[in-house]
Amino acid sequence: MRRRATATILTFVAALWSTPVQAGEATVRAELEVLRHRRILLGHQSVGGNVLDGLQALAREEGVPLRVVEVASAAQVSEGVFGHLLVAENGNPRRKLESFAAALDGGGVDPEIALVKFCYVDFGADTDAAALFAAYQATLAQLRARHPATTFVHVTAPLTTVQGGARAMVKSLLGRPLGGVAENARREAYNALLRQAYQGREPVFDLARVESTRPGGGAVTASWDGRPVAALAPELTDDGGHLNAEGRRRAARALLDVLAAIPPDAEPRRARPDAEPRRASPRAPGGGAP
Repeated sequence: MRRRATATILTFVAALWSTPVQAGEATVRAELEVLRHRRILLGHQSVGGNVLDGLQALAREEGVPLRVVEVASAAQVSEGVFGHLLVAENGNPRRKLESFAAALDGGGVDPEIALVKFCYVDFGADTDAAALFAAYQATLAQLRARHPATTFVHVTAPLTTVQGGARAMVKSLLGRPLGGVAENARREAYNALLRQAYQGREPVFDLARVESTRPGGGAVTASWDGRPVAALAPELTDDGGHLNAEGRRRAARALLDVLAAIPPDAEPRRARPDAEPRRASPRAPGGGAP
């Protein structure tokens, strides 16, 4: 009798330890199964490639045949294809918007999901975040009118690490800003506008929040003008900007959660090239200039 009770307790304890892991794996697999039947178009550059690498690694681990294909336009995105393309060009985010719009307008059946991601190099210390966000909103308004069956996912701009080591210590003693902080401040100004406009209303892939959260929890920040500004966690990168294996996995997992939660489009539709583009709001959220 005592042996039976002991065995029952051990089985129960083992179940307590194993259930969270198994449940997590089951969720990932289920979400990947949803994703592999969707038509998706992503415009990106190198950090987007990092996220896709992480997504494909998850799919291999779970044995889910996810088709990630580099395409030239939406015309090549058929059912079950996660299409992606490099949008020209790094350092010119407005041209990236134009490049993405041209790819999405490329004909065929509208993708169910579309998203365009800026890169950290698209932001400098003097970037007008409000003006760039207004340009993003204007582009999205036009694309929504021409592609009414497509759900657009909004992506926050990725971050970089801030300067460390002896030079950073000297700068801090002299009261000078650390390298990378001013640029991250501009990225986060853009991200704040994006979150304010869309969080809780439309799908948002908050890449910046994933990047600025340490693996053990806790936000990574640096001081700028007396306030904290998010920065890329050093544990998630090997070069200060791109994602390492841990960073790729975390970002991919977050993107997977967002994409899998989007309801499927019941009826695939073709683009409407004759649609009148909708006008964006004359002012960016948060009172920024257009």
